Amino acid sequence: MNRTWTIGSWLVASLVGAPLLVVLWALLAQPSENWPHLRETVLAGYVVNTVVLAVAVGFLSAIIGIACAWTVATRDFPGKRILSWSLVLPLATPAYVVAYVYTDLLEFAGPVQTAVRAVTGWEGGDYSFPPIRSLGGAVAMLSLVLYPYVYLLARTNFETQAASLVDAARVLGASSTRAFFTVAIPASRPVIAGGVALAMMETVADYGVVEYFGVSTFTTGIFRTWFALGDRGAALQLAGWLFLAVAVLIVAEQGARRGGYGNPIARTAPPVPKRLTGFRALLATVGCALPVLLGLVVPLIVLARYAILVGDPLLGRSFTDFAGATFGVAGTAAVLATLLALGLAYCARLDPRPANRFALRLATLGYALPGAVIAVGVLAPLTALDKSLARFLNTQFDLGVGLLMTGTVAALVFAYLVRFLTVAYNACQGGLEKVNRHLDDAARNLGARPGRVLRDIHFPLMRGAVASAALLVFIDVTKELPATLILRPFNFETLATRVYRLASDERLAEASTAALTIVALGLIPAVLLGVSTWRLRDKMVT
Repeated sequence: MNRTWTIGSWLVASLVGAPLLVVLWALLAQPSENWPHLRETVLAGYVVNTVVLAVAVGFLSAIIGIACAWTVATRDFPGKRILSWSLVLPLATPAYVVAYVYTDLLEFAGPVQTAVRAVTGWEGGDYSFPPIRSLGGAVAMLSLVLYPYVYLLARTNFETQAASLVDAARVLGASSTRAFFTVAIPASRPVIAGGVALAMMETVADYGVVEYFGVSTFTTGIFRTWFALGDRGAALQLAGWLFLAVAVLIVAEQGARRGGYGNPIARTAPPVPKRLTGFRALLATVGCALPVLLGLVVPLIVLARYAILVGDPLLGRSFTDFAGATFGVAGTAAVLATLLALGLAYCARLDPRPANRFALRLATLGYALPGAVIAVGVLAPLTALDKSLARFLNTQFDLGVGLLMTGTVAALVFAYLVRFLTVAYNACQGGLEKVNRHLDDAARNLGARPGRVLRDIHFPLMRGAVASAALLVFIDVTKELPATLILRPFNFETLATRVYRLASDERLAEASTAALTIVALGLIPAVLLGVSTWRLRDKMVT
């Protein structure tokens, strides 16, 4: 029976990993006729902009995340209890929504510059205002929603391993500043590197922000090459190079994790926070509140105001269709991803041999890759398969059929599975690890087959983890933009593509209804995550 589960895991890994292998194979294939032109004219720009954007976002996210994590972990100040979990919430806001909001606020005709001119009496040429639609603006927008990756991991480490080491350094006479830079940061380097790598991978995968701000990166290049030039081969090659860039980030992140320090002190109690008063307390509160205000509260207020005053002109039956399409594909992807992830996690429990672990690694690689790369990897083989089927049916049965799979909801859901199966797998694996293996042995000794053990014993004990897996996939699918834009059927509109299309036409007020719905959905897991980490800290203290 274990062999059946192993074969199943390899089958899933083969299906999910096929688009990734297609993209990699494009690097070895014969270059298309447009590739020399792209290489000589725009490829260098794609590389430079992508690298600069990723490094800058990683650096700024690290600054914000580390500063807030250290303050929350080691200081006591007004509003700390709320801010400690609220700092996670900007992760629920799609970066492209934040970019649309701040462009509307900060552009020349926006309320901020209009107020500046009204107060000072200046004209348009009398002052200089940093352009929001720029590489720097993209760095700021992405950092506002990606710093929680660093904050979450760094805060947890500061409250456990690093705390005891810092206490030891303080006893030996080190100042608080010196202990922070020479002990806390080096001790937390692996987890900080992990958070920074996640932020950089999300940056490399972004399409909505860079396209709206006119920053040429690999993702915008893939879209232009595919849709403007109509060159599938060149788009695949660009996707392959982007795949390699992400692979470098993954390897670098894993190397940084292996280079951390162990804790020689057998104690992981949280630090005793130092109480701040006066100006320092105010500075800590304002400093920790600013990322939440800029990354979540301001966009929510602006979107809510627009939704009330203007809103989507199709609010009603048509908007219900957009929401229904979104919930339909998100719900289908969530159910399928959770079922497959549960099976993969259980297979890893039954058969932990290296070959099986390799299959699991291949099946869960998709989340590290941009949606544009996965979409191109899915679309290319599906198009070739459809053409082959059409020729076969026409030759053998004289049937004239069009594309059977390309441009269908099934292709879109398959791309979501490739992209977000990792999310469901991590949640299911975490829940499964909490189930004592003695229960497996007892059930198997009583004659229960593996499928029945999973159904009657494991599943009831890990229903919370399974529900979390489905919820996380559902939310991620509602926010996914690049893969949806490339693979969606004709006239198929989701909330994400609705926001993109209206905001691209400078109709943010009309896009506010769909954007507000996406943010509200994203807040559900973000709030649960923030509150759960705070409760975990309370248990550690007691």
